[in-house]
Amino acid sequence: MTYEEVPSEALVTPYDSTGAQRPGKVIALHLNYPSRIAQRGRTPAQPSYFVKPSTSVASSGVIERPAGTELLAFEGEIALVIGTSARGVSQADAWAHVAAVTAADDFGVYDLRYADKGSNLRSKGGDGFTPLGPSLIDARSVDPAALRIRTWIDGELVQNDTTAELVFSLAQLVADLSQLITLEPGDVILSGTPAGSSVIVPGQTVEVEVDAPDAPGAPSTGRLVTRVVQGESDPGAFGAGPKVDDLQRADAWGSREAAGLEPEWQLTEERRAKLASVATATLSSQLRKRGYDDVSIDGVRPLHPGEKMIGRARTLRFIPARPDLFASHGGGYNAQKRAFDGLNPGDVLVIEARGEAGTGTVGDILALRAQVRGAAGIVTDGGIRDIAAVAALGIPAYSQGAHPAVLGRRHVPWDVDVAIACGGAAVQPGDVVVGDGDGVLVIPPQLVDEVVEAAIEQEREEEYIAEQVAAGEPVDGLYPMNAAWKKKYVAAKGENRGE
Repeated sequence: MTYEEVPSEALVTPYDSTGAQRPGKVIALHLNYPSRIAQRGRTPAQPSYFVKPSTSVASSGVIERPAGTELLAFEGEIALVIGTSARGVSQADAWAHVAAVTAADDFGVYDLRYADKGSNLRSKGGDGFTPLGPSLIDARSVDPAALRIRTWIDGELVQNDTTAELVFSLAQLVADLSQLITLEPGDVILSGTPAGSSVIVPGQTVEVEVDAPDAPGAPSTGRLVTRVVQGESDPGAFGAGPKVDDLQRADAWGSREAAGLEPEWQLTEERRAKLASVATATLSSQLRKRGYDDVSIDGVRPLHPGEKMIGRARTLRFIPARPDLFASHGGGYNAQKRAFDGLNPGDVLVIEARGEAGTGTVGDILALRAQVRGAAGIVTDGGIRDIAAVAALGIPAYSQGAHPAVLGRRHVPWDVDVAIACGGAAVQPGDVVVGDGDGVLVIPPQLVDEVVEAAIEQEREEEYIAEQVAAGEPVDGLYPMNAAWKKKYVAAKGENRGE
């Protein structure tokens, strides 16, 4: 069979594991389906790829989980088979260079993902790690935006999605890759996996099917069947061996819960209520007792002084302006836009502007986007433009003040959801951010329960002290309380509780 023309009746995959017919290149996409992107928590600005060896290609059969590993994961995918050479083609013409689509399973060993980071050679390049087939669907007979991908584990449906809302269309992938390399007949492009990818263990069977249910005849690839067996080869005999942690387990299984791990720390409504009941000044005092002196975001002022802000940190990093860097990173769907588009309910976007107040880092449109997304607030150690309009929205916001300049005067939007410095404080995504009229604090999640309970008790003590001062008692020995006053306080607290 040639790829100049694939007749619709010739629905037999040309690939096998003998080497008789293998693709010249197998190119895989990292993220594409919105359902998978939601799981990963990051939205790619552009397609990004890795290459799999042609020796990883197989047909239906078995796959070995390497000895000493635990996290062999499946990823059901739609594979594009190139039919005619493509070099520098437009997106409008790209689909004409695709001969067929078929089912694929992009297997990977998360135990080896740390090695060759980015290339995925060790984790995804093993023999048999790219099953394809069992049949081809003629690309001319289907709408590339109306394909369906489904995956079953031991007969249970675990992936079910379509190409209707891909971030990067199938034609875009072909056009994008063709600007860099010549795509040749037989080359394969793996177009990403939807949510539902997880770990598979020896004895289990994974099946993948691609079809076009709305096309005439509802063409299908049939089910690509792969059974997992335990291998005996040691992947680390002469190089990097398996290494796994809870982060890799959660990624491989799809969630911490699926991996059998303790659920991720959550900022529950109960925790929010407790944090809302105490002042940042009190929280700061308790943090300092625990050695955390540099957790205040300094130099920022609230847009609504009487308002409380509580949420989990998401981060945006600006770097100093430079014409060439702004040309490459300032336009289009830049980091600033991605940061606001990616906010979820309860998030606080914290912006590193290096304390540079001489330009706006957020305006009314982006602030509105944050509000619509349900964000709990915005903190920037730079300026805010359109400040009256932002204030009218009502979303909590902290900054160095107003400035009319647009993006580009002092900043280049550079990165999202990374560790940053804002107002002299280190901020990591997921930190708890609390703000009120006194300022903004950053609290490591693991300290929240301990700190807030101590802060609540501290404020009870201070309320008692204030009552005594108001009654005429001198502050010496009372503030802070010595042993005698402490005894009186404990007795009074017991009486108030009816003990």
